Amino acid sequence: MKELGEQLVETVRKAEKKLRQITAIESEKPVLRGGWSTKQVMGHLIDSASNNHQRFVRAMVQPSLDFPGYDQVGCVRVEASQQADWEMLVSLWATYNIYLAHVIAQIPESKLATPCKIGDDRPVTLEFLARDYWVHLVHHLDQII
Repeated sequence: MKELGEQLVETVRKAEKKLRQITAIESEKPVLRGGWSTKQVMGHLIDSASNNHQRFVRAMVQPSLDFPGYDQVGCVRVEASQQADWEMLVSLWATYNIYLAHVIAQIPESKLATPCKIGDDRPVTLEFLARDYWVHLVHHLDQII
């Protein structure tokens, strides 16, 4: 998992440079179907980091994980990232993900197969959750930078 942590750090460092080139005004324009702006996508990515942080840690300290589902539209709405400062969003996202990379690197081999159930989805392993987190992050970064 150390390699995945390093991969996440590299992804964040490269993306952060590009994200900081986006102006506050540009960050407010819709970029996704359904009208999400770059700011809202960034808010979603921060929320994803927060949710996954708890999933990773809890799955490491418990024999299995049963975690609630995730209402991404509701979270974007109530967190109001559209009204947040763009620079703050980028800083929080980058810093949180660097820390999350550190947490991922701490996942021991003995915990990789820990079963994790999120909402009504089928159970997956902790290793799958961690790897899928990076895939999800890259997917959204490709949409906005």
